[in-house]
Amino acid sequence: MPLRIVFMGTPQFAVPSLNVLVRHNYTVAGVVTATDKFGGRGGKQRIESAVKKYALAHNIPVLQPEKLRDPAFLDQLRALEADLFVVVAFRMLPEVVWAMPPKGTFNLHGSLLPKYRGAAPINWAIIRGEEETGVTTFFIQRDIDTGDILLQKKLKIGPDETAGQLHDRMMQLGAEAVLETVRLIESGDFELHEQDDRLATKAPKIFTETCAIDFDQSTRQVYNFIRGLSPYPAAWTTLDGLKLKILRARPVHQEHNHSPGTLLSDGKKVLQFATRDGYIQVLELKLEGRKQMEVQPFLNGYVLSSFVEI
Repeated sequence: MPLRIVFMGTPQFAVPSLNVLVRHNYTVAGVVTATDKFGGRGGKQRIESAVKKYALAHNIPVLQPEKLRDPAFLDQLRALEADLFVVVAFRMLPEVVWAMPPKGTFNLHGSLLPKYRGAAPINWAIIRGEEETGVTTFFIQRDIDTGDILLQKKLKIGPDETAGQLHDRMMQLGAEAVLETVRLIESGDFELHEQDDRLATKAPKIFTETCAIDFDQSTRQVYNFIRGLSPYPAAWTTLDGLKLKILRARPVHQEHNHSPGTLLSDGKKVLQFATRDGYIQVLELKLEGRKQMEVQPFLNGYVLSSFVEI
């Protein structure tokens, strides 16, 4: 009998993984995704998750529980009679859910576990200056991101790659890993590998306040921080009392006598901040209350109140 699968996921990152299962004719009995949100003008526009949109377009039943322990939801989930749950970019599951299917529940994670356990592995790998990352599939256990590993695929990180760029490449690699993992489970011919907790590192959720740039570091550290948070939520500093998000930058390794954080500009094409051992030259930015733009048109329309002229 072919596997019956329930897929759990919400954002665009999860869609290729769902799509690859559908394209290879696996029976996706249902999708579990986030509840709809409301936004847009007046907050009246219904916003559906990327996974829900895909599921509806392919006539796959959709469940959107507010609470994962809700008895009515659990009954609906059991009624789908799935052999396996596949989880990609979804919230933490209670044991009553992940222990339900006879062949288990596996999760796709955007790192080479046990490194970067947590909500933001792609961002933190770049922020910490890693040159390699990857994806891991593992059977879910009680503690987050700690289950036995089924499969891993490695991915090089480019020296100037942003979190957004890495996200898009990892999204496709993750789909390949999901398909391979389902096939392994289907065949029964797989070997589990226990994670070594001694090698674990954390990738906690990122908040606006943790995106503030500390220029009192090396140029490389600051540059990694900026690209690790680009394009979203974006590293920021302040300019004339306003929040300035830096989307793209260039590291300049050059000795100087400026204090870290000093703003330097020619008022025309160059806007840069001093670090401990060089400068961060801003290429693309978004100042609070203004649209995102490259630095030259920004300087053409904005008068800096205070800076060191270069």
